[in-house]
Amino acid sequence: MDMHEYPDADMLALALAKRLAADLRAALDRRERALFVVPGGSTPGPVFDILCDLALDWGRVDLVLSDERWVSGDHPRSNTALLRGRLMQGKAAAARLIPLHLDRPAPDAQAVAALIDGLSAALPVDVALLGMGVDGHTASLFPGAPELDAALADDAPPVMAITAPGQPEQRVTLTAPVLSGAFVTHLVVTGEDKLDALKAAKGADPMAQPVARFLGEAQVHWAA
Repeated sequence: MDMHEYPDADMLALALAKRLAADLRAALDRRERALFVVPGGSTPGPVFDILCDLALDWGRVDLVLSDERWVSGDHPRSNTALLRGRLMQGKAAAARLIPLHLDRPAPDAQAVAALIDGLSAALPVDVALLGMGVDGHTASLFPGAPELDAALADDAPPVMAITAPGQPEQRVTLTAPVLSGAFVTHLVVTGEDKLDALKAAKGADPMAQPVARFLGEAQVHWAA
């Protein structure tokens, strides 16, 4: 884990956006298209606001969320809606979105298989930006989720339906093999409470602190 601390959230957003753009340019030098994994939630929004206007061949970038709630794309808790409103703007409007939601009632086996088919051709991940909750979850890899052990396994499929304990919506998530296979991984963390959670996760059992599975090679970006 390589830790980067910033004097404030604005400096974090600016520095991280520039670093992500550089990593994506490097990926596009290696292959024809780059696959960029991004989180939902409020923390990455300011990063997206800057990144979307940085010079990059966005038409060759594929975007996929690290996880999604099984809600419509216009739902206020949709990560896809956040992504379209904050990152897929300006220059980044040319990027291609690989969906993690389909217009079906539930993320059943058929729906998940379709999501895997849509993602597989774009793998492996070139750049992964992850978030983290105070409970140590990342993506929708939640401690206590009944599917967590399977989602952390080395032979997990790329996408799985997963239960977030205490949350109302069904979810799908990218799994550990996909995320840990990223060429570059960044973790964005803000606030003292999440810094404490990050310290607790270092060296922890991923079943208790799932983010621990990805800290070894991660560039961690923190501001109060």
